[in-house]
Amino acid sequence: MSITVAVSNSSIFATTAQKPPPAPGGCGGGGGYISISRTKILKDLDVNGGWIESMRASSPTHVKSLSSLSAADDHHHNSWTLHHPSALDMFDQIIEASKGKQIVMFLDYDGTLSPIVEDPDKAFMSEPMRKTVKKLASCFPTAIVSGRCRDKVYGFIQLSELYYAGSHGMDIKGPTKSSKFKKADNKSLLFQPASEFLPMIDEVYQKLVEKIKSTPGAKVENNKFCISVHFRCVDEKQWNNLAQEVKSVVKDYPKLRLTQGRKVLEIRPTIKWDKGKALEFLLEALGYANCSDVFPIYIGDDRTDEDAFKVLRERDQGFGILVSKVPKDTHASYSLREPSEVMQFLQRLVQWKRPPLLRRHCRV
Repeated sequence: MSITVAVSNSSIFATTAQKPPPAPGGCGGGGGYISISRTKILKDLDVNGGWIESMRASSPTHVKSLSSLSAADDHHHNSWTLHHPSALDMFDQIIEASKGKQIVMFLDYDGTLSPIVEDPDKAFMSEPMRKTVKKLASCFPTAIVSGRCRDKVYGFIQLSELYYAGSHGMDIKGPTKSSKFKKADNKSLLFQPASEFLPMIDEVYQKLVEKIKSTPGAKVENNKFCISVHFRCVDEKQWNNLAQEVKSVVKDYPKLRLTQGRKVLEIRPTIKWDKGKALEFLLEALGYANCSDVFPIYIGDDRTDEDAFKVLRERDQGFGILVSKVPKDTHASYSLREPSEVMQFLQRLVQWKRPPLLRRHCRV
């Protein structure tokens, strides 16, 4: 059994003639149909089939210090870092690989630019990080790609010279502030491939709010084109019950799928669109769709960022950098341990692009 989701022409572009990269199955930026296995969706939702174990694996309640690692843990960690070395340690090699190419920056928000906090509404980035991202955007085209609602992410960052891709790339908007990287025909870029799902998303959101009232610490966030159920403050013994409650609501909406991220369950449309597709769309919007001289760098910490890491590997362009203190299966090439290291890496990029003697010629 398959679910066929129609993608409407009218809801894809608001004010731009840009077209997204073609999706698998022959569906491009215009109208088309995407088939998604109903069996796979139900398997993903099967709590007894490993869903809770997967939640636990992607949402560690604490991280062991390096001094407390067992010999086996230490060997595994060393082996992992051998294949995913620190982007700070390998900075010179990354710069060497980018020579003669245009660097384009893609950044996740939670856990990358800001720390993971108990209250998702208080995931504020530090002022030094904001200043660093602002300088970065003056040196390279820069986009924020987040599962959060685009307006909420903008509220946290408040930099109008960036591209923002909210709701896992289902809500993309170009810079509102003048930028040397912004093409003239992109001044009103707005891309929303899942607009027809808005009424359904709102309906499910209301049902989930009522459903999880009985689970202490759980929080439902409406991210416009997707819904996040945060369980970072929920007792681990309640995770199974919470997943069952969420599943009981989503099962009545076959055009929505349930996935997971870092301490969060997410409900989003079944259309073939994710952070990897958002990265490809933004590269095309910037004029780098089929260019060999572009060097995308994507930094993220979540399972949903893997779609973007995978795209970079398949394109054989640029690098993915995973933000994590513990070894994880990843398509990323490099790693950073926490947001403070992300800031160090971005600062080094800015310093490399704008050495001290040239700073007087640059305006931030």
